[in-house]
Amino acid sequence: MTTQFGDLLRHWREARRVSQLDLGLEANVSARHISFLETGRARPSRAMVLNLGAALEVPRGARNALLHAAGFAPGFRARDLDEAEMAPVAAALDWMLERHLPYPALVLDRRWTILRANATAGMMLAQLGLAENANLVEALLDEDRLGRAIENWDETARHFLHRLRARSAHLGGDAWLDQMAAQLSARLADTAHDPAAGAQAIIATRYRLGETVLSFFSTLSQFSTAEDIALADWQIEHLFPADEATRAVLARMAGGH
Repeated sequence: MTTQFGDLLRHWREARRVSQLDLGLEANVSARHISFLETGRARPSRAMVLNLGAALEVPRGARNALLHAAGFAPGFRARDLDEAEMAPVAAALDWMLERHLPYPALVLDRRWTILRANATAGMMLAQLGLAENANLVEALLDEDRLGRAIENWDETARHFLHRLRARSAHLGGDAWLDQMAAQLSARLADTAHDPAAGAQAIIATRYRLGETVLSFFSTLSQFSTAEDIALADWQIEHLFPADEATRAVLARMAGGH
């Protein structure tokens, strides 16, 4: 007879596509004990729940669900960025955003909602008709916002679809992300896919701002030791100019011309 914890453990093990043997090896637990935990023949200790959650790379919020299912108090919480404990984090985010000027940089949550932006990103968002707390997935699907402003929308959206699906898989399934992925996939079904697109070294997104076209590629950074539920899923996206024309425009913007 299975238990709520056993069902959750099996869900995450199957989501990560690992066998009981592989999980046991990673967590230094016998496969037999993993089987007993999943079927309810054994009860886990709090340390065992945390050990298995870490071995399966379960997000912190979902590790709380595992703890609750096993009868334990939550082990992780989500803090507001204005809490005193988060002051070093807020300072680090501001430092990364400011040091990236004159290029755009954003802080995004797990669903691509903008949390912070540097001055250049703020100017771009305003010109694109986006609020500084906009959701980039919704904006990408909106033909009056990024759907119209991105010149290579099909190429960008196809790449973003992979990111949506990968994020949902990492989270063990996310209904909102899955819904957005389905909408994006439906839109892309009406477009032709260029097989040659994969031959590029990197995909650059081209934004039309009035008469100007800015082309960017991006890098993503995360806090590698975050234990906070929200912070663990935040990403800092740094945009870099993909051509000299974009670099020149940003240099002029920085100089106030």
